[in-house]
Amino acid sequence: MKKLFVLLLLCAVSKSFAQIKLEGVVKDSIGAPLELANVIAINQTSNKLESYAITNQEGRFKLNLGKNATYKVQISYIGMKTGEAIIAAKEADIDKDFTLQYDNALDEIELTYEMPVTIKGDTITYNADSFNKGTERKLGDVLKNLPGVEVTADGEIEVEGKIVSKVMIDGKDFFDGDSKLATKNIPSNAVDKVQVLKNYAEIGQLSSVTNNQDNIAINLKLKKGKEAFWFGDVTAGAGIADTDGLYLYQPKLFYYSPKLSINFIGDLNNIGEIAFSRRDFFNFGGGFQSPSRQSGTNINLGDNALGFISLQNNRAKDINSKLGAANFSYSPNKTLDLSGFAIFSSSRIELQQNSSVQYTNSELGIPDEDTQSNTQQKSDLGTVKLSAKYKPNASNQLDYGVLGRLTKESQDQNFVSSVLGQTNQFEDINPFRFNQSLNYYYTLNATNIFAFEAQHFIQDEDPFYNAIIEEKDTYENTALGLGLDNSQLNYNIAQDKRVKTNQLDAKLDYWNILNAKSNINFTIGTILSNQQFNSNIFQYLDSGAVFDPTPTFNDGLDTNDTDYNFSDYYAAAHYQFKTGIFTITPGVSAHAYLINNEQFGERYTDNFFRVLPDFDMRIQLKKSETLNLNYRMQTQFTDVNNFARGLVLNSFNSLFSGNPALENAVSHNVSLNYFSFNMFNYTNVFGRINYSKRIDQIRNLTNFESVIRTNSPFNSGFADETLSAFGNFQRRFGKLQATLRGNFNYSKFNQFIQGQRSVNENYSHSYSARLRTNFKTAPNIEVAYEYSINDNDQGATRNKFYRTSPSIEIDALILKTFTFRTDYSYTKNTNDANTIDNSFAFWNASLSYRKNKDAKLEYEIRSTNLLDTQSQAQSNSSNISVSFNEYFIQPRFVTFRMIYSL
Repeated sequence: MKKLFVLLLLCAVSKSFAQIKLEGVVKDSIGAPLELANVIAINQTSNKLESYAITNQEGRFKLNLGKNATYKVQISYIGMKTGEAIIAAKEADIDKDFTLQYDNALDEIELTYEMPVTIKGDTITYNADSFNKGTERKLGDVLKNLPGVEVTADGEIEVEGKIVSKVMIDGKDFFDGDSKLATKNIPSNAVDKVQVLKNYAEIGQLSSVTNNQDNIAINLKLKKGKEAFWFGDVTAGAGIADTDGLYLYQPKLFYYSPKLSINFIGDLNNIGEIAFSRRDFFNFGGGFQSPSRQSGTNINLGDNALGFISLQNNRAKDINSKLGAANFSYSPNKTLDLSGFAIFSSSRIELQQNSSVQYTNSELGIPDEDTQSNTQQKSDLGTVKLSAKYKPNASNQLDYGVLGRLTKESQDQNFVSSVLGQTNQFEDINPFRFNQSLNYYYTLNATNIFAFEAQHFIQDEDPFYNAIIEEKDTYENTALGLGLDNSQLNYNIAQDKRVKTNQLDAKLDYWNILNAKSNINFTIGTILSNQQFNSNIFQYLDSGAVFDPTPTFNDGLDTNDTDYNFSDYYAAAHYQFKTGIFTITPGVSAHAYLINNEQFGERYTDNFFRVLPDFDMRIQLKKSETLNLNYRMQTQFTDVNNFARGLVLNSFNSLFSGNPALENAVSHNVSLNYFSFNMFNYTNVFGRINYSKRIDQIRNLTNFESVIRTNSPFNSGFADETLSAFGNFQRRFGKLQATLRGNFNYSKFNQFIQGQRSVNENYSHSYSARLRTNFKTAPNIEVAYEYSINDNDQGATRNKFYRTSPSIEIDALILKTFTFRTDYSYTKNTNDANTIDNSFAFWNASLSYRKNKDAKLEYEIRSTNLLDTQSQAQSNSSNISVSFNEYFIQPRFVTFRMIYSL
């Protein structure tokens, strides 16, 4: 197999070098170079587009042409006559310049082919068919072909290193712009053009006064004839496994017209293909953004969801998932847009995991621990959103949105520890969440703009926890501390918890445009938040009765009834001005904070005033090359959980008691970002450096009884620091695309265990190299190599973990009817102590048949985990331990599928 991969790669590379270069400069009639002129070469024999280019700021272009052929070269530029020449390519490279003449009339020479890439202002438009190879099935496949565009393994889209914030189809949001749903579900054959909208402004009225240079959106233009009817596909399949039969059913239907769009995505399968994961669901904000996100105040409302074990690369021992998602957009007239979506996701997941945990310092008496767990997870998640946008004219826009979320989840786990023995744990939660937002934007005249944004948020969480500790002797000291009845056969402890959150976040902005190069912005706003926290710990007795224990520590408190109020009233001013290549925005915000919490008849207050500066400087080195420096000082606030004095069970082996006298923390954040995208040679370079220093950070005082920990938070007087750097270089060499990427993270934080302070320093760095071909007809190959090091220095101990992972992907269109895809990856985990040497590999393959690209039916056989790998592994580090974890996964699956395209 490896020899075959090497042979295919060598064939692909040899083909890419069987070419010559045509280079030159495009000028106007007075000799000035023309930037962004379009140059195409058409093979005179096949009458097909051979190569294309866009001139750089010096007017230079470069085309890669096959040897011993004749080409028609056409050069076009807005407002000028189209140039044309016949070029005979032999064995040597060619240099040829072109001069275009101005012409206000239409060009007499008509372009034979549409340009694959065009640039107009901040919009880059890709003609999808110019890059498609015939093996594409979904939008993600199309985007991977485009220079400067990347699709991550999770389905997120990156352009020039920036995450795409919104995906639209013909200007209408697709599920509020969610990129993952778009890349994995929109059919590739419906996409005509992909428009990358740089400096995208969600609100057009604010485009001239807000900083949108990190905002990128993608708009998909549908093919002609697919603008007012249904399109999509329906997939049905089945297979055989060792235990149960396999099935999948995936309808994906779309309707678009100028006034109405409807999208429906369905997915039912038991083969581990997760269309919308639990993490995707909770990260899906529905387009809601906090009005105060740039105010300098960072308040954490906490997360009281279950301690769900996360899937590794969406793999587990058994996965059954269901998804139903619908989205609509309706424009009854030119002034009103109505839209909404509903998503229901259900999953039943079985996980099996083995872990080896080494704690920080053996001198502290904390034993190392080996654990085994078998977990059953049930998750039913639902969310609905409705929104309206009313824009009667260019000066007024009113937006309103409402989102509701209701979930029902449970986790049942059998946990075996080499130290504590067997424990059965059960958790469930049925929370709801309600968001609504109201925004109004008003342009008084050409120099005065107003914006009002408000968001109201309500959440009610009710997590329940139950643990049955079978081996009483191992838990005896903790049971004594909790005040449990030790005359029972086992320790059956439980906890009810309820957290209610109510928050209003609102602000009013005013911009005065002083001149073409400067404006000033004034902001007033507020954050009003209330959280109520209730909890109690109890014990189920053998008789079925409920016993209310009294702890022998923490002042005997194991219940909570806490009311936490937070208020921030702030005013801010920012001045933006441009001088040469610099755009500079200094700013300052003044905050009056009013904070209090009440519990056990006592009231704790923390009222203070603080001024927070911020600064942003953007250097426009070239049209597509920028350097950005940003500084921001923030005040960080915690949630009600950390204030509650009574004991709380985070789990049976992790106890927690809050601190009602906690104060805020302050952070200083500096970032430097560089972006460069050269369309002349398709070189894409970006990098960033971030540094953060946190003062009075909330840390935990941790005490261990064996491997059972008790935590209590406090404001540390020692500063914590983090430094991260990331770089990416990508370039196309003819039909080859090479990518180099590096990432470095350093963190320094203080930890307090058994009354002793130690400094924990973590160094993690990773590197990757990727090479892929971009042939229209030949098989395409992508080879990659990734290497990472995780170096954790915990004072008394230091551990290094190494991970290497080479991989290869092949896709080929065979006889114009068969599509073959395969991917192989190998991962090896080791450490510096030579106590870990684990490796695993995955190999997947598929073969599909359709009569031609317009055929309605397609048949596919697909196999996952061909090597029948049983488990995968990885290392992890935390502030108190390092661990090595083995996750068991689904076996080899082979499925037969039929896809019907509308």
